[in-house]
Amino acid sequence: MKAATAARFVTHYVEMVVAMAAGMLVLYPVWTVAITGTSPTSVLRSVEVDTIVMATAMSVPMVAWMRHRGHAWAPAWEMSLAMYAGFVVLYPLHWAGLLSEAAVMSYGHVLMLGFMLLAMLWRRHEYTAAHLDHQRVGNDTFTASVSTRSSS
Repeated sequence: MKAATAARFVTHYVEMVVAMAAGMLVLYPVWTVAITGTSPTSVLRSVEVDTIVMATAMSVPMVAWMRHRGHAWAPAWEMSLAMYAGFVVLYPLHWAGLLSEAAVMSYGHVLMLGFMLLAMLWRRHEYTAAHLDHQRVGNDTFTASVSTRSSS
């Protein structure tokens, strides 16, 4: 991989992590305020709900940033899936009593970064192209099929 290509790949990764961190710092606190006063045993305070909310708070700005930068919907949804997968794969270990709630939250964040890297390697061409090339490179078949159907 050429230096410029590698730099674009790393830049894409860092941009998505920054967008995720912004969601974690801005959107997730809204959730914590919203559940203030609920019972500590409420399902709203379960690790499963908490981590799904965290993944959503991180995914929303990340997808918005990706779309702003010209990425197609498919890679944006794949990156969102990486956010959720980082947590979901740990649930069975938590249910078996092998991981605490705090461990699910911590390890889930680490795993999501790895899943993001895998998604980026899967679509290497998407993440090594210049931002201006995304509309050409990102084959947005979902959007294309929807707009084709709606125009008929």
